[in-house]
Amino acid sequence: MPAYDKADIQRRMHGAVEALKHDLGGLRTGRASTSLLEPVTVEVYGAHMPLNQVATISAPEPRMLSVQVWDRSNVSSVEKAIRSSGLGLNPISEGQTLRLPIPDLTEERRKELAKLASQYAEKARIAVRNVRRDGMDVLKQDEKKHEISEDERKRLETEVQKLTDDTIKEIDGAMAAKEKEILQR
Repeated sequence: MPAYDKADIQRRMHGAVEALKHDLGGLRTGRASTSLLEPVTVEVYGAHMPLNQVATISAPEPRMLSVQVWDRSNVSSVEKAIRSSGLGLNPISEGQTLRLPIPDLTEERRKELAKLASQYAEKARIAVRNVRRDGMDVLKQDEKKHEISEDERKRLETEVQKLTDDTIKEIDGAMAAKEKEILQR
């Protein structure tokens, strides 16, 4: 039974793309996005919890996030967590709701974010190339064990390379779209 598994290689490459999209989603552009607050954790009930487990986050306007805290006693903890998150947001408290105006990005901050986006993309490309290398190694082992022929190995290597190229194209596309979103005014 050959060890080569095309579905596994596709799944792992797709995982790299998904991880990239998640990372890029956390990068702040000029617009309000609920994913912006995903990394924020709040200390409540003696534990650190993700913000989305103690409040409802929404984006009622393009430049405003709204955080509806479920338990009134947690409002100040949530406010403190958002202020100290390093996102540069200043919550305005209105009872159990915190309004977060999204400030304009400076040119310097846009360039930093674009650079960070390309680092994320490079990390994803490296992950995809590692998956390709693993796939190629498995094919060589399968051929050595005489489970597939040399022609079959070459055909499957071409398939792995095509998967790699398509995935890298998808990564570059996601990266370019995010860069454009970050740099446009």
